[in-house]
Amino acid sequence: MACTADASGAPGTSRFLAEGYRRDMPAYPGSDLLADCPARLAVEIIADKWAVVVLYALRGEPRRHGELVEAIGGISRKVLTQTLRRLQGHGLVERRATDGKVEYLLTELGRTLLPPIAVLTEWSHVHGGAVTEFRALSW
Repeated sequence: MACTADASGAPGTSRFLAEGYRRDMPAYPGSDLLADCPARLAVEIIADKWAVVVLYALRGEPRRHGELVEAIGGISRKVLTQTLRRLQGHGLVERRATDGKVEYLLTELGRTLLPPIAVLTEWSHVHGGAVTEFRALSW
């Protein structure tokens, strides 16, 4: 995880790529985890308990709220609504109302998270058993 170097190459600066973030700030060890670093923002988004699940559920086609509740399972309508609003606030999900029907769909930006989600899913398939075993031994 890293904030990338300033394009000008000026010593002691980091240039953040995401629009709306501070463009130049001192670079020092640990600066990857600064509050305004895009890498930290990405971790914040995917660390939300339901965000990745909702994004994945929207990967195919637009879905209505009730369809998402059924597809996901274990999520309350209230929590789903909160999660969808948060994802909308990040520009990852769009709420579309047509003919009295409300549907949710991934934005182009939201679609860019599908490959990293796939990598995390693969990791959990490969290593999930080891994590579960370790947890059982630790408790």
